[in-house]
Amino acid sequence: MSTPIRVYLARLAGVAVFDPNGDQVGRVRDAVARLRPAQRPPEVVGLVAEMPMRRRIFLSINRITSIDADAIVLGSGTLNLRRFEKRPNELLVLQELLDRRVQVEPEGRAATVVDVAMERSRGGEWSLIRLAVREQTGRLARRGSLQQVEWEKVRGLSGVADTRGTANLLAILSDMRPADLANALQDLPDARRNEVAAALDDQRLADVLSELPERDQVEILAALGRRRAADILEEMDPDDAADLLGELPPPEQDVLLDLMEPNEANPVRQLLKYTPGTAGSVMTSEPVILPPDATVAEALARIREPQLSPAVAAQVFVARTPMATPTGRYLGMVHFQRLLREPPADLLGGVVVNDIDPLRPTTPLPEITRRMATYDLVAMPVIDRNNRLVGAVTVDDVLDHSLPRDWRDRAGASTTSEATMNPATATRERRDG
Repeated sequence: MSTPIRVYLARLAGVAVFDPNGDQVGRVRDAVARLRPAQRPPEVVGLVAEMPMRRRIFLSINRITSIDADAIVLGSGTLNLRRFEKRPNELLVLQELLDRRVQVEPEGRAATVVDVAMERSRGGEWSLIRLAVREQTGRLARRGSLQQVEWEKVRGLSGVADTRGTANLLAILSDMRPADLANALQDLPDARRNEVAAALDDQRLADVLSELPERDQVEILAALGRRRAADILEEMDPDDAADLLGELPPPEQDVLLDLMEPNEANPVRQLLKYTPGTAGSVMTSEPVILPPDATVAEALARIREPQLSPAVAAQVFVARTPMATPTGRYLGMVHFQRLLREPPADLLGGVVVNDIDPLRPTTPLPEITRRMATYDLVAMPVIDRNNRLVGAVTVDDVLDHSLPRDWRDRAGASTTSEATMNPATATRERRDG
């Protein structure tokens, strides 16, 4: 593979990075450029790559031997594993330039930045030379023409964040998993983060909010306005919505709950009543529940529904009607592996298992953890004093509430030492271009 002379950076977002042995290091998330005086185009000094566990590191441009649309290849397996931090004279190209509204000289035509190209000089230096911009026509039904222009002919490439939209940045982020998108949002300035979050559709934003630290969740929710915030809470799983509302003052909780549809708000209200650190406070109130006369085939079809998380879909809980929590009398559960071994026409009442005592809403988290570990379970039923199923605690619920409170916070997370991550190749080289 040979490195091209010109590379449009938005096309590199998400591209895999490999070391010389063919092992994947991470994926490209942005490019780092150093600002220079006298209107000189910024010099590209490296890329930002995201490694496993959401750790972002700097890759010097001088260590990259090949760049194409499918892969970035490094010339050395030695990496600087310190967490990337932008310096005052640096620019994160995709984060700060995409969707920026600019003027193109000499006429001063209004345009929006769609992409930014870096080019390599004969001396091997990479600079931001060209931009792809779309002219603004002022007509809602008509898109402006797309053109390439030299860096020097564009005005407005520096300045306040309110000169930017979100369309092109959202296009880059669209294929990310919710956890990765949440991670990317944490790298944005607060105003930009809130702007991008507000541009997501309700379901996408609900999924992303569930992956963010509580502080960011609250700030984004406040920036949305109460009506939109209530819509987002309706899209969240009741337990996640309850966790988020639990971070707000009670008067604000009541306002948002009143704005939600009653059938969406009622399960959340119930979860908020439970004592923190108990099964009732961490459970999901919407596990997979079927009656005993449902067939194995019906149960398998139910757990195949794509919106179910793996932990929730791992077992079916069997109860008498009604099926919504709190149900009729709880009868037991069936793990999906048992369902796969039984004839499709058999009834769940004939294969149900009830030899493990269910949890109570007041069961404390340490006891839940011990029992799930003892029986190798990924979920346990929670029943009330009348033997009605009120929810289920899943292993991801337990993990979420057992980890340190700031485990989702990139800024607050503990730094893993370089030696721990890669003792053979870790280094602390300076980022000097």
